[in-house]
Amino acid sequence: VQLQASGGGLVQAGGSLRLSCAASGGTLSRSFMGWFRQAPGKEREFVATIRWTTGITYHANSVKGRFTISRDLAKNMMYLQMNSLKPEDTAVYYCVSRLGEYSANVDQYPYWGQGTQVTVSS
Repeated sequence: VQLQASGGGLVQAGGSLRLSCAASGGTLSRSFMGWFRQAPGKEREFVATIRWTTGITYHANSVKGRFTISRDLAKNMMYLQMNSLKPEDTAVYYCVSRLGEYSANVDQYPYWGQGTQVTVSS
């Protein structure tokens, strides 16, 4: 699976951004796709994931109610709508994919996009 993330940028606290991930190749019908993020000096952190076929979603507690993951089957696109952004959301956001069942473990995702920077100013 090849993954290409886009949509990052600089936004003020309380603002919104939408990240996009273009997916190609692989066996998307048996995949989970999702987002991880990595802030400076911190480990990569699970954000959200979605089962490609059914659209069932999982969100980290830190973003629940503010971020929404979704996908467009026809376009092979995945999105992360981020609202009510906080300075602590500042990170590089990575689009990821795996086969098999749900996981929030960074080591369980073998496919990674290049990352897109999100910076939230206070």
